[in-house]
Amino acid sequence: MNELIEMIIRARQGSKDDFVRMIRLYEKTMYRIAFGMLRSDEDAADAIQETIMAAFRQIHQLQEPRYAQTWLVRILINHCNGMLKRRSQVIPLYDNDAVTGSSTEHPSDDRLDLYHAIGLLGPDQREAIILHYLEDMPLKEIGELLQLSEGTIKSRLYRARERLALFMKEPAQEEGML
Repeated sequence: MNELIEMIIRARQGSKDDFVRMIRLYEKTMYRIAFGMLRSDEDAADAIQETIMAAFRQIHQLQEPRYAQTWLVRILINHCNGMLKRRSQVIPLYDNDAVTGSSTEHPSDDRLDLYHAIGLLGPDQREAIILHYLEDMPLKEIGELLQLSEGTIKSRLYRARERLALFMKEPAQEEGML
């Protein structure tokens, strides 16, 4: 653990090599979170790229090296939420499924079905589910990351689990449950 802290301190002091090493340590976590929120490889890659650039510019603002992952995830979530907000303001001219050839009516994999259902959740519930269940973050750490109480996180998780159960039980009606 001391080596990790020392590497992050060096990154904070301007070491580009250590910054790259730090990013590499967390790149899989960032991808899982971004993909879980955005449901698109391309969008996830864009969000991660924006996160890395923002983190590089703001690395001096990281006050506690042991919270580097939490700091990066917070930046990533902000970028993902911004992308989702911009996406909701765009009216598609065509059906994405028709263009990509994918269809959510006949999912071939339960995991993809779950990611689809997670994507149907509101941003607050989606964040809580992804961070707690997919990234195994404890409630306390999620609360610190999102600047919310543990009770609020528990409530979001409870409501999200209820909605996910409905989505997974009745996939044909999921669009109407939003």
